[in-house]
Order: sequence, then C-alpha cells, then structure tokens
Amino acid sequence: MSILGGRTARIVAAAVVMAGLLTACSMDDDPQEDRVIRVLMVDNPQMLELEKLTKRHFTKKTGIEVDFTPLPENEVREHVYRDFAEQSGRYDVATISNYETRIYAGRGWLKPLDSFITEDPGFQQSDILLPIQLSLSGANGKVYAEPFYGESSFLMYRKDVFAKLGLKMPAEPTWQEVEDLARQADRPEKGMNGICLRGLPGWGEMTATMTTVANTFGGTWFDKGWNARLTSPGFAEAAAFYVDLVRKYGEPDAARSGYADCLSNMKRGKSAMWYDATAGAGSLEAEASPVKGKIGYVPAPVEKTGSSGWLYTWAWGIQKASKKSGAAWEFVSWASSKEYEKLVGREFGWANVPAGKRKSTFDRPAYKEAASAFHDVTEKSIRNADPREPGVQDRPTLGIQFVGIPEFTTLGDKVSEELSAAIAGEQSVGTALRKGQREAQKVGDKYKKR
Repeated sequence: MSILGGRTARIVAAAVVMAGLLTACSMDDDPQEDRVIRVLMVDNPQMLELEKLTKRHFTKKTGIEVDFTPLPENEVREHVYRDFAEQSGRYDVATISNYETRIYAGRGWLKPLDSFITEDPGFQQSDILLPIQLSLSGANGKVYAEPFYGESSFLMYRKDVFAKLGLKMPAEPTWQEVEDLARQADRPEKGMNGICLRGLPGWGEMTATMTTVANTFGGTWFDKGWNARLTSPGFAEAAAFYVDLVRKYGEPDAARSGYADCLSNMKRGKSAMWYDATAGAGSLEAEASPVKGKIGYVPAPVEKTGSSGWLYTWAWGIQKASKKSGAAWEFVSWASSKEYEKLVGREFGWANVPAGKRKSTFDRPAYKEAASAFHDVTEKSIRNADPREPGVQDRPTLGIQFVGIPEFTTLGDKVSEELSAAIAGEQSVGTALRKGQREAQKVGDKYKKR
C-alpha cells in the first residue's frame, strides 16, 4: 500500500469513528430523550399524589416527562441500592432517606447538588430547616439530596377519651407517665387499648421507635469506642420497658404491628395513644378522617434527655451516572419547592402537604390553620432533633433512630426480630439482648480495626 493510500485509509477510518462518536453523542444529547427522566420512589400516599400532579403541572410547564416506578419501602431501598451501586444510570432520581444519603455520598453514588442550588436561587436552600439540611449533606459539607418531607416523632392521644376518663396529658410527658396513662386508658373489653407501639421487626419499623426510647433511658447501640452496649443498663432497661408496655397495654398481635397498623388502629378508635412519626398527623387530621379534631399532640416522651424525637426525611437524590442531571434537578427542585406545597394545599388540602422541611411552610397561614392541631409541636420536634448528640453519651457516628453505618440495616433487622419475639412471649428480653449484643459486637469490632 502506498503512503498516500495508507493515509487515505486512515482518514476514512477516522471519519467513520468520528461519525460513530457523533451519532453516540447525538443519541445521548437528543433533546427529546433528555426531556424524559426516570424516578424510582417509595409508594407512600404523598408520593403517589406527586405522581398524579406531575404530568398536569410539572411536565406541562417544563416539557420534561417523568417515568415513575413506585415500590414499597423495603423493595425501593433494595432497588435503589443495587442501581446506584452499579451506577447503571437506569434511574436518574430516587427517593433516599437521611440514613442512606451520607453513606451513598461517601461511596460516590450521588451527584453533588451545590452547583444546581447556586444557579437556582428561587429554590431557597436557606429555607430548608437546618437539621434536615445537615442530615442530607455529606462528610465534605456538600448537599447530596433535597427533602420531599421531613419528620420527627411525637406522642398522639385521644383528647375525648382522656376527658371522659378524667386523664390529663402532661405538656412534656415522661415515659413513666405514659405508662401510667396507658394503664388507666386501657379498655380491651371495649376494643380500646392504652397505647399502640411498633412491634413489627425491621430496622425502619420497631427498631426506630425502640431506639429513641433507648436514647432517652441512657442507652446506646455503640459507645465512642465502638463497643456494643445492648446489654448495658440504659439499653436493657429501655428494651424491657418497651416490651412490657406494649405487652400489657398495647394492641393485639403487637409483634406484627408496624406504622401502618398503628395508624389504622388510631383512625378506627382502637388506641388511646400512639407514639410514632409526626407525618402520621396529616392522615389523622385529613377531612375524611373519623378522628379529625379528636387527637392531641405532645413531644416524644423523655426520661434522661431534654428531647427524644427522631429525625427522618424522604428525599430526592440524583444518581451520579445520570446523563440528564439538568432535567433531573428541575424535577427535584420542583418536587421539594414551596410551589409544589402550595399546589398540594390547593388540590388535596393543606393538612396533607408534604411538610416538615421548610421554615416558610410553618409560617404559612393556610398551613397553620389546617395543621393547627400539630404544626407547632412538629416544628419544635424537628428543630430539637440532633443526630450528633441524641443521648447522654458520645456516639461514634451520626443517627438518632439508627446508627449511620451500612451494616445497621442488617443489624437493626436482626435485633428487632429478637425483641419482637420477646413481645410475642417466645423468649425473654434478656435473651433477646444477649443475642443482639453478639451481633452488634461483630459490627463494632470491624470499626475498631479501621
């Protein structure tokens, strides 16, 4: 082959490669394709309302189509973990909690949002409540997710039942006072139990509520040196108290009852009290709720701490591998905005707004009126939640109702299974905690070596 012929061949080959690259780029950057994003989300009622409103409002306004995949909580966590770990880019946006955010950010699975926030001053990042902001930031201080709603935990009780029985709820109750009230309100022969507490196994079910009780009783999963402390006096006392309380005055079949079951019991008039997420108040105070206006709300009960409510948020994270991060941010910004809250207030009622994340929401007259029964205590509970110091001793990592390490999902599940068995009467609390201690120490030993 002559030099000219070889050169010509190389030019032709280069042209073919370049054409292929241009074709690939045009496919990735196709304007029409870029206007479709895929969102993987938990299928709770407020998320499903978002799905209904998106096409009629967000897509109509921006031209961006959103392909939603809603799944139950346990399934969505599994799918998000797998897809973001692989960085497949199949989903552009997913719902993650403040538990996953820092872990995923540290592994490089999430796109930092700071540049988007800077270029979108209308989003008003400063309006997000500080505890929520901190919980959705990485160890480097960058923002990695934006909240759809935020919550803490508090105690809900039937005002009418208490009045009829001559009971008075303290403004800031202790757990010992709650136990006494549960005893007096317990009327199983009339279908009314003194209290409803989660007994369903799961790190996001019973483990969440039980851990807040452990915190305020002086317990912790791990001390500063990663020594497991499940059999220590504070944690053991809290676990025994929790199991005893729900066994004596709780709902039937408590070992199988989770958040949804307690919400249903409260709405159907089966429970005099319920300790759980502040987000539950919106359902209890909805227009169609049979107990609307009958519920009182006070902060999470305490013993040795000034407050004990948890901190949780379902938030939007953008996968780092997404090729449509600009369109993804437009959706995230809208779904976490004041504009969206106003839309929900207009179409579904202000009590049903995905609140608990913005200061301005708690100041909005329409919201204050619709959520008058619970908005004040909700805001205070979220503001008082401190994932850095939730108990009486130093902790090795962040978290109130969870320990902020990847292993906690499995550990929390295992320990809750043992405690749930104690609620069911299948073993003692001591036996459950000894089993849990062994599992926790295996995790702690791994971190001691790091």
